[in-house]
Amino acid sequence: MTDQNASMTKGKTKVKEIDLKEIFIILKRRLWIIVLCAMIITVLGGLYHKYTTTYLYQSSTRLLIKASPDQMKTLLVMAKDPAIMERVISNLNLPRSPEGLASQISVNSIGDSQVVLISVVDSNSTNAALIANNTAEIFKEEIAKILNFKDIQLLKEAKENSYPINDNKVRFLLISMIMGIVVGIGYVFFLNSLDETVKNEEEIEELTGLPVIGNISKITKKNLKTDVHINEEVKVRGETVGIQ
Repeated sequence: MTDQNASMTKGKTKVKEIDLKEIFIILKRRLWIIVLCAMIITVLGGLYHKYTTTYLYQSSTRLLIKASPDQMKTLLVMAKDPAIMERVISNLNLPRSPEGLASQISVNSIGDSQVVLISVVDSNSTNAALIANNTAEIFKEEIAKILNFKDIQLLKEAKENSYPINDNKVRFLLISMIMGIVVGIGYVFFLNSLDETVKNEEEIEELTGLPVIGNISKITKKNLKTDVHINEEVKVRGETVGIQ
């Protein structure tokens, strides 16, 4: 029974405990690789974001429409009517269809008020403001013709907004840097797995099956000068000691 247990124990794979100190030493030894990977991937991520992201700009104009709730629903729908969109396209010489232009425009009343917000999103900040203002003006003219409704007042013209609404460059760079650090750490552990040199006493004992009873420290120029100084001091002191 004892022999059977011994054979079973011998057949089991030895599980190596995780040594946090050893992991720290491995990472510290090749820290430059982690830093280099983080820098390279962050720069590449920044370039990728710069040349692949289409920035979008938003401009809005406000109208005061003195209409009942039922009338307001009809007027909001009419603001993106193809006839109005075609006039805006013609006025600004826009290279797009009425449906495409309508998809860039949102028309909503603010809360339950009679104030209507016409917002336009475009890849060109100047065009966004021009489209918003033209839409508001043409909407006011067409509604007066079609529905004979004239209680529309322009409260605020759209101004050019030079700040994109989808500028997430900082977050993208942060994600790229984290990915670079992760890749760097993975590469460091990969290199460490290929390194077959003996690094500590535990590995020597594991390979030889014999206990380590001592080690020789690394000799440097500083240590060597210190040892010579100590030996000279001991020698001088020994010469001064005599037996009377």
